Amino acid sequence: MEMAISMPATRKERADATREAILREAEHVFAIMGFRASRLEDIADAVGIRRPSLLHHFATKQMLYDAVEERLFADMSAASESRIAGIADPMERLIAHLDAWLDFFLVRPSAARILQRLVADTAVRRGNPVQFSFRVLEDMDRTLAYGIEKGAFASISTMMFVNGVGAGILFFICNSRQVGEQRNYEPSNPADLTVFRTLLHKLARTAVSP
Repeated sequence: MEMAISMPATRKERADATREAILREAEHVFAIMGFRASRLEDIADAVGIRRPSLLHHFATKQMLYDAVEERLFADMSAASESRIAGIADPMERLIAHLDAWLDFFLVRPSAARILQRLVADTAVRRGNPVQFSFRVLEDMDRTLAYGIEKGAFASISTMMFVNGVGAGILFFICNSRQVGEQRNYEPSNPADLTVFRTLLHKLARTAVSP
């Protein structure tokens, strides 16, 4: 029987794989340590490379952080766009949009922690606080505007909705071990998740109710 021959990866494939590993590990480090306390050496160690190799891909910590944040919001936007595609009913679309955010952060809690840090530390983004997050805000702009145009939703600003309803997702993901042992919960536990998802849906429907 003829055996398949495994060809060595090309230089570009190796570089792409290394870059992906750097972004993945950097997201975890930035989520745990925050931007200021994180060190490129720690990220390089997590990847299994030397600091000069990391600098070949990202010349500064700010450049690496920007790439992490840009990818985070691009992936979050893609997740919500995929979830709401083809849904015509405004309320079903809104609920699907929130579910997409919740499910995205469930499988990627480091992204939720980075976003929570961004809210608390505005200096990281300096003069443009929505340099990368604009895309997920515009996604929600469109979902809410669609419902308002159809007469299904009361007029509500995106930021009031995100602050009053969507922000709870971050606390649900990030605070499960931050409130004392007697109040601990597990976000991925089906029972805990069902309770929170039901509450999230109720809040969303109340927030946009005409």
